[in-house]
Amino acid sequence: MTSDSVVESVAAPSPKSFPLGRLARREALAGYLAIAPWLLGFLIFELGPLLTSLYLSFTKFDVLTNPQWVGLKNWDKMLFNDRLVWHSLKVTAIYSVGAVSLGLVLGLGLALLLNQKVRGLSFYRTVFYTPAVVSGAAVAMMWLLLLNPEVGVINRILALVGIEGPAWLFDRQWALPAFIIMSVWGVGGGMVLYLAALQGVPTELYDAAMIDGAGAWPKLWFVTLPMISPVIFFNLVMGIIGSFQVFTSAYIMTKGGPANATYFFVLGIYLNAFEFLKMGYASALAWMLALIILVLTLVAFRSSGRWVHYEGQIR
Repeated sequence: MTSDSVVESVAAPSPKSFPLGRLARREALAGYLAIAPWLLGFLIFELGPLLTSLYLSFTKFDVLTNPQWVGLKNWDKMLFNDRLVWHSLKVTAIYSVGAVSLGLVLGLGLALLLNQKVRGLSFYRTVFYTPAVVSGAAVAMMWLLLLNPEVGVINRILALVGIEGPAWLFDRQWALPAFIIMSVWGVGGGMVLYLAALQGVPTELYDAAMIDGAGAWPKLWFVTLPMISPVIFFNLVMGIIGSFQVFTSAYIMTKGGPANATYFFVLGIYLNAFEFLKMGYASALAWMLALIILVLTLVAFRSSGRWVHYEGQIR
């Protein structure tokens, strides 16, 4: 046997000695078995209702009788003949801009404060995070009391400093700002993610910045924010998706009032489906919302390449 044949026999073992194909099939089978419960749940409980709602969006369906095919009439009415749809989109968009902006800024600010070495740090972190896991209905009832124009705590605090508090949920101009203020209640959820990202920033970068004479603001702007930008982007996308699905608080507290000032898009879907029994029209509205969220998410991903920096990424 020549030296070349020895090298080839060592470099290229026979399939019988190393059955890679069989191992790969076993691993694939194990993987599919592991995700089978989720796949079955998705196919049975999610994909089926999704396709059904898509079909119903082209029908007239009042739940009590069989669906009647109407083609694009629901979509035509929704896009061109229902002003309340566009009003609800305007209300939801204003809320989204305000709530998402506040959530990003305040969540990051709290994380920066709670990333310092101070006494009782675990207690403060728990205090700020706990509201994020409280039930939506309970939160809505609590804010109804806080925003009460006569006996509410917020207006009483404002009165102590000589400010006459507004009517909040009973005033058309203040109802939507009240909901934006309420959104701050759940800022602790994003704060936890920011904390994890901040603690993962290499200290060597801060040391190098200090050697170069950088102060607190340059270190924040040129080191901290770029390093945690993936988490900022994640919170941005999740915030946009969540802000377009406001329902519980609006339904419990105002039901869209006063004068449709808090008529959010998802609230309109619910009212059309379960109070007006326009299930086909509500399905069309739901698909319109899905398309809007999809477009906004794609825009966010498209723009992320300019400001989101991933570790080890070459630009």
